[in-house]
Amino acid sequence: MSLIELKAEDLYDKEKVDLETIVIEDVFKLLQCNDGGLTTDEAQRRVELFGPNKLEQEEQNAFFQFLSFMWNPLSWVMEGAALVAIVLSNGDHQPPDWEDFVGIILLLFINSTIGFYEERNAGNAVKALMDSLAPKAKVKRNGSWSEIESSGLVPGDMVSFKIGDIVPADCRLTEAINVSIDQAALTGESLPQSKKLGDQCFSGSTCKQGEAEGVVISTGANTFFGRAASLVGQDDDTTGHLQKILAQIGSFCLVSIGIFVVAEILVLYAGFRYNYRRGLNNILVLLIGGIPIAMPTVLSVTLAVGAQQLAKHKAIVTRITAIEELAGVTILCSDKTGTLTTNKLTIDKATIRTYGPFSADDIMLLAAYASRTENQDAIDASIVGAIGDTSRARAGIKLLDFKPFNPVDKRTEITYREESSGKLKRVTKGMTGIIIELCTRNKTDELENRLEADVEEFASRGLRALAVAYEEVDGDDAEGEGNGFELIGLLAIFDPPREDTKQTIDDALALGVKVKMVTGDQLAIAKETGRRLGLGDHMYPAKVLKDGPAPGGKHMTLDDMILDADGFAGVFPEHKYEIVKRLQGLGHLCAMTGDGANDAPALSRANVGIAVEGATDAARGAADIVLTEPGLSTIVHAIRGSRVIFQRMRNYSIYACAVTIRIVVCFAILAFAFKFDFPPFMVLIIALLNDGTIMTLSVDRVLPSMTPDSWDLAEIFAYAVAYGIYLTASTVALVAIIIKTSFFYDKFGVTFMNNAGGPQIFPNGNNDYQLHMIVYLQVAIISQALIFVTRSHGFFFMERPSFALMGAFCIAQLVSSIIAAYANWGFTQIHAISGGWIGIVWVWNIIWFAPLDWIKFAMKATVIKYLRERHAKATQAAVAASQESGGVPITRTQSRAASIHESMYQNRVSFIKRAARKVGFGSKISMKPEELQRFSSIQAQRTGATLARNPSRTAA
Repeated sequence: MSLIELKAEDLYDKEKVDLETIVIEDVFKLLQCNDGGLTTDEAQRRVELFGPNKLEQEEQNAFFQFLSFMWNPLSWVMEGAALVAIVLSNGDHQPPDWEDFVGIILLLFINSTIGFYEERNAGNAVKALMDSLAPKAKVKRNGSWSEIESSGLVPGDMVSFKIGDIVPADCRLTEAINVSIDQAALTGESLPQSKKLGDQCFSGSTCKQGEAEGVVISTGANTFFGRAASLVGQDDDTTGHLQKILAQIGSFCLVSIGIFVVAEILVLYAGFRYNYRRGLNNILVLLIGGIPIAMPTVLSVTLAVGAQQLAKHKAIVTRITAIEELAGVTILCSDKTGTLTTNKLTIDKATIRTYGPFSADDIMLLAAYASRTENQDAIDASIVGAIGDTSRARAGIKLLDFKPFNPVDKRTEITYREESSGKLKRVTKGMTGIIIELCTRNKTDELENRLEADVEEFASRGLRALAVAYEEVDGDDAEGEGNGFELIGLLAIFDPPREDTKQTIDDALALGVKVKMVTGDQLAIAKETGRRLGLGDHMYPAKVLKDGPAPGGKHMTLDDMILDADGFAGVFPEHKYEIVKRLQGLGHLCAMTGDGANDAPALSRANVGIAVEGATDAARGAADIVLTEPGLSTIVHAIRGSRVIFQRMRNYSIYACAVTIRIVVCFAILAFAFKFDFPPFMVLIIALLNDGTIMTLSVDRVLPSMTPDSWDLAEIFAYAVAYGIYLTASTVALVAIIIKTSFFYDKFGVTFMNNAGGPQIFPNGNNDYQLHMIVYLQVAIISQALIFVTRSHGFFFMERPSFALMGAFCIAQLVSSIIAAYANWGFTQIHAISGGWIGIVWVWNIIWFAPLDWIKFAMKATVIKYLRERHAKATQAAVAASQESGGVPITRTQSRAASIHESMYQNRVSFIKRAARKVGFGSKISMKPEELQRFSSIQAQRTGATLARNPSRTAA
């Protein structure tokens, strides 16, 4: 055979070459090998040429991985503040600000350590995919069989496998003896597939019956399995949903700080003629106090505690940021085989058809006689299991002869002696067309028409039909002729839904989550499963994803069809991936459940990938949540749990933004109005105490919403501005009264160390160390108390907080009060105050705290109401426009696609993104079931072309 030179696109051009008709001899020629196997030297050369038979894995330097967590805008500002403290603050005959520097670095390291620990323990999808490949392989080298590591296989190798073995690489069979391959984990097909000479077997599939030899045509990332693995993390979208929210909240804080830092530079230096060091200290206050540097840490702890709570419901979270995304999921795409169903074939006894004197139970027992009781295939196991006591399959009979199923006869047959009567009898079961031809005793046109109608009815419902026939044998010769087979029954085989699946789907719908079935099985099977589950049978074959909706149909666009469908059948990895991607493109947060390697790409692409109990390592590695008990009921618990966690994070976000406004605006106004220089170190103390208390929000008592949650940042920022300005007023008013009047001296007799009373005239120009302490205590108490307002929907006292939150608040305020009473820290310009001043501050804060709930209610009635109405109008306008155009409004999903700015907040636990990307065919090749043979030919052609460009050095 002459050298074949084809481009990748030529392989689908049937005018150039009909790849469906390529014969196994041509494969040998293309791969420059024969059935005697390769030599050791040639195999080694091909390892260098094609690489090992495993998926590539990138190793990441742990040290740089740790440092990467300090690479985001929030951290940059704090790092800038640290540089200001240690470098720029070194002047005016004063040493560097070591205290502030150490405190800032400590905050940064705590945040990075938690993030680093999270990622290092998240797992690695590529490793899981590699581990699911067969570790050993039987290969013929130098003319003899031996066992080697499967990673050493190369195209052209001759391999052998038998029942129970995992196929080590994609191969074309050169010998097949009664071979049946379970490739459900790769293609989603629920039934094992019979394979014959010349057929392809996929790497990672399992041999369920028989034994075979084959020639390896593709290895590693170029296999069907490898292509599925390559789609895991194919996107270069590296930003998760929560990271996007952090980006926008961070931007809000940065802009707020930036405005007032610029204002301070202009006013303090140009206006007040501050010296260099004094102005920097004021700017440091804004930088340190305004940045919610602990926000990623607080949210990580909240999510981590939530993950532990979900684990109690048998849901293991491998990417904790997925919890937040699960709260907002609007569509759940579910695989069928092994997810909605049990992945165990069952006889539907209610639909058994009888054609003779035997009852349905009799037919089941006779079918069990005609089944193997050892080394069973899936069909025999389902029939024997359906009679209850499996010992009945051989009870009361003596086995004389048994013919197992084979691809030619397409039936099984048993000849046995009935012990009670001593008579010889024979039973056969198998494909209906084969069985009816054997039934000479009762075959009539009427019976054939009835059988055909029953089979068509089964097929329309996705049920696989299996005919059963019976005859008696005269004499004692087990090989003798019988009196003619008689058709006695028709069995319906199906993969039944799990018992709790229907309730789970109903619960999901009640929570506002629509469920779509995405399966590799036939359309009829998908529709029947949908009907049984109450999911609906409005489903389409996968080819519509390529062809689009039919002209003149009710769907104008493919997106419209995908949104409307209850599910899709006959899908392959590319299809599942495309469905999820399109739903995300329509603005939906999408979850995907699955159990096989074929589900891994979609599990990775989905906002939340969920691997069900019993899933393959590949699926578990690609998933964000792994279920450890059967059924999908855990998902409902996880959705409810995630919405509780979401509420905690939303409460904290409002609080954090409000504190930023409160610190920045408050201390800027104090500096402008009173030339008040608050010590930066005390802002660090406030931040540490606040964050320690806020960590307890992770276990706070909140109620989940009954609809998918979403981040409305306009609402969050509006609340934050209102709270922040109000709290600013509480501090400015207190300072103004102390400086400008003698009110507190007159009423309560309190004084300062440097002043006996009257309108306060401080030697340090309104910067008395005790006044600093008063401001510290007032800011620390009321700022932290704000959380009780942001966490509640009504009055703060109507929703009881957790004991942990209340306890932490009390401890933090006790510490703040002790600091106020006893801390004489000259290095940070504070001095202890009397008990009278501490009491005044507490009463002052209680008075100002009381109206905070009314501010919340006023905001809801005005600004928040306006924002929601505006959002509703925009949504209605988009829907109306889409109806006029006949399409679906396309908005970018809050998903994994990021702008350059948002990519700064990379999702550090998206370990899937490191999957191997050097793949053979890309995502443009459609993988319809009828094209599997063509796909194997493509593999052989590509491998052959590589070998042709790199001929053996020993070739003549």
